[in-house]
Amino acid sequence: MEKILEILDIEKYYGNKSSLTKAIDHISFDVSKGEFISIMGASGSGKTTLLNCISTIDRVTSGHIYLEGQDITKLKGNSLNKFRREELGFIFQDFNLLDTLTSYENIALALSIQNVKFKEIDKKIKDISEKLGIKDILNKYPYQLSGGQKQRVAAARAIITNPKLILADEPTGALDSKSAKMLLESLENLNKELQATILMVTHDAFTSSYASRVIFIKDGKIFHELIKGNDSRKEFFDKIIDVVTLLGGNLNDAL
Repeated sequence: MEKILEILDIEKYYGNKSSLTKAIDHISFDVSKGEFISIMGASGSGKTTLLNCISTIDRVTSGHIYLEGQDITKLKGNSLNKFRREELGFIFQDFNLLDTLTSYENIALALSIQNVKFKEIDKKIKDISEKLGIKDILNKYPYQLSGGQKQRVAAARAIITNPKLILADEPTGALDSKSAKMLLESLENLNKELQATILMVTHDAFTSSYASRVIFIKDGKIFHELIKGNDSRKEFFDKIIDVVTLLGGNLNDAL
């Protein structure tokens, strides 16, 4: 499979010489185009720091991150802004929708910034809203939507620009179990139908069971990795639980 993302021996320190904290400790892995990967770990394991470095929100202390061969750790200024705008899609736990815009307008915003013509924007929104089951709420404002509907609108906004990589930070964290299941099924469909490459950080084993591969992080290092292969989601979930147990500590910290 075609490699789209390469994480090469990255480290991340916080603090100063008198008080240094190592959040990421020599992590390396690749992501192939069309993969759906989950990164799991307890609070403080380094999983969110890893996502922040990949998203260029944070800078690595050492090492390199390549997206389709481009070293994104060296991007600055306008090049960095252009990269974030055109190559990445973000799904946040708290949705980050603009309250004064309808669902349609929230989704359209990213394309409007890129000066895409209205006719094309309209077609893209109709297509993606059909896939995510949000066609009937496009004219509603965020305050009129449930948490699950908001998150699917946020997912549509993330995918609409056809980014090379979709980054999801605890996407089900603010949702009830029914809404979480609907969102995860939507992401799974986007991954399969559109070959969307998704990198998701979560502490939840049920959420991770929808991914095709799970990378477990402990103390800033890769602890273990699971590949779904031909397993059913239930079988994969059970394997994830087994590894979470091996991670040690309070099980509730990692579930």
